Amino acid sequence: MKLFVDTGSIKDIEAIAALGILDGVTTNPSLLAKEPGDFRENLKKICGIVKGPVSGEVTATDFTGMMREGHDIAKIDDCMVVKVPLTRDGIKACKALSGERIRVNVTLCFSAAQALLAAKAGATFVSPFVGRLDDVGTNGMDLIREIVQIYDNYDFTTEVLVASCRHPMHVVEAARIGADIATCPPAVIGALFNHPLTSIGLEKFLKDWEQAQAVKA
Repeated sequence: MKLFVDTGSIKDIEAIAALGILDGVTTNPSLLAKEPGDFRENLKKICGIVKGPVSGEVTATDFTGMMREGHDIAKIDDCMVVKVPLTRDGIKACKALSGERIRVNVTLCFSAAQALLAAKAGATFVSPFVGRLDDVGTNGMDLIREIVQIYDNYDFTTEVLVASCRHPMHVVEAARIGADIATCPPAVIGALFNHPLTSIGLEKFLKDWEQAQAVKA
């Protein structure tokens, strides 16, 4: 399973990319608004760091506006993916942009029916939001299972990009189900490293080594 980071922070992206585990980046207007400078220049910098898919989202809600912004985003870099919302105009824009060989990430997906529409419109990625479904008392990972099964049934090429991951178990469960990608905030990626037994074991190894060197001295 591929691992994307969900952030607009160039500093965080650089740090995670340096680990050698990062496959791509997802952004949205809220995340990019937190960063100083022009968002286009920031997206270009991100593409230079990651060398993988980088999603930049349109802010228009109408088809014409999405197409205009989608073309602008796609021109930033070959790594750019145009992110559109799962609305009627969004699906229409996805179909049109995909027809121009522009990669599209259809976001704000909350049902298997919506995911089916995104695949039929030629989306490169579909982004179901598991954390937000959990927030309203629904098991978000059940949706991932449904989408993976539907896509497998019909050999859709759209990749399932699990979004709104709130904790490591979202990532692990997504991998167990067979999702293609999980996108996570930097803190969640950091938490994937953590286990108390790793810390305890390392501390013991170092302590034993220090004691052995002291005896030799």
